[in-house]
Amino acid sequence: MTHKFHASILREYDVRGIVGNTLHAADARALGRSYGALAVSEGAKRIACGRDGRTHSPELQDALIEGLTQSGLDVVNIGMGPSPMLYFATATLSVDGGIQVTGSHNPSDYNGFKMLLKGRSVFGEEIQALGRRAVAAEWCEGEGKVEHADVIDAYVDRLVEDFQGGEFRIGWDAGNGAGGPVLEKLIKRLPGEHHAIYTDVDGNFPNHHPDPTVEKNLADLKKLVAEKGLDFGIAFDGDADRIGAVDGKGRVVWGDQLVAILSEPVLKANPGATIIADVKASQVLFDRIAQLGGKPLMWKTGHSLIKSKMKETSAPLAGEMSGHIFFKHRWYGFDDALYASVRLIEAVAESGKSLNQIMDEMPSTTSTPEMRFQVDESRKFAVVQEVLERLSSQGATVDPTDGARVNTADGWWLLRASNTQDVLVARAEARDQAGLNRLMAQIDEQLGLSGIQRTEAAH
Repeated sequence: MTHKFHASILREYDVRGIVGNTLHAADARALGRSYGALAVSEGAKRIACGRDGRTHSPELQDALIEGLTQSGLDVVNIGMGPSPMLYFATATLSVDGGIQVTGSHNPSDYNGFKMLLKGRSVFGEEIQALGRRAVAAEWCEGEGKVEHADVIDAYVDRLVEDFQGGEFRIGWDAGNGAGGPVLEKLIKRLPGEHHAIYTDVDGNFPNHHPDPTVEKNLADLKKLVAEKGLDFGIAFDGDADRIGAVDGKGRVVWGDQLVAILSEPVLKANPGATIIADVKASQVLFDRIAQLGGKPLMWKTGHSLIKSKMKETSAPLAGEMSGHIFFKHRWYGFDDALYASVRLIEAVAESGKSLNQIMDEMPSTTSTPEMRFQVDESRKFAVVQEVLERLSSQGATVDPTDGARVNTADGWWLLRASNTQDVLVARAEARDQAGLNRLMAQIDEQLGLSGIQRTEAAH
């Protein structure tokens, strides 16, 4: 029996679609069969499996497990929890890989699967190959067993195991995502005073959309911090692998600013180490890492791509603008917003300053948010290539790591194609508004030369 996935769900970093539209239980079962065949071909025998708090996650997880066991794999079902808890299970239980059923930071009608095997993320071409395997029904037969494991307490124990101090008054927003129950246990173990909202898991996300990297979703956290006069606030996305933060004045601490704060103690412990950030990060971050004696490395956006680069370079820390923070230093190398929170508390304590003061002292720049605009799928990579070729022929200073990142006397601008949607992504940063306007004019000029007008796409 063959199976064809909807082409849109086989993404660069995971499998993800709209339940009942592009994604069904049959897809979950077929993915279990295809992943299972790949895993068995690599000698895998046992796989951990978890799910987030979406209403359709139990059904998808059941179908996935069915496919995995039909391939002859034994499955350790860890139940509902954040994606990092599944990664933790994969790192600490005697298993050969893991799959989390999760729609991550997407709206409530989305769901999907994040996959690990033999210590790596399954992404890119490997995901496309799973699709081809399903069409050809290149599956294997077997009868695997299912066992259940409760890892939440072991995970919380490990989160606080080597906590190195810091007593603050902190607000938390779990966004009704799968990290809520872990957060409730975690804050009981941390010193200081903690106020948490939306820790009850609700897959309909009744309070706000579960993406803390969009400022409007932090409104309730800012209100909590202001009303109670807290030191700072921390928020998570739907599966708690992205962190968002605000300081005591309600200012958003963006992903690259968090990496700048976290870099200091990491580089004290690992002088000269490489620290990775994605191409959307501020130049201020790369300069700060160098100033602290580290080796800044700009790399491609995408959690799977960053994890691979960390392995290659032995980097102890990496981060993305999207709030994925990866610690190899004292941790396992995966993106974990709960662990990043613990390390943020430590880093602020070690600095001897308040988070407000740290933010006050950061170099001031003027930047755009991430701008996304619709472009035909068939044109998105071509447009970036055209821009690169034009700029190179003009002798511009361009970094082609992931799209085109252009440095000028005013600052820098970036144009890249999204790996997961039919959009181009742009961002610019300058010392002042006039410089930013000049950078934006350059972006618009380059887009115009490729026959494209910049209009914001829906998130």
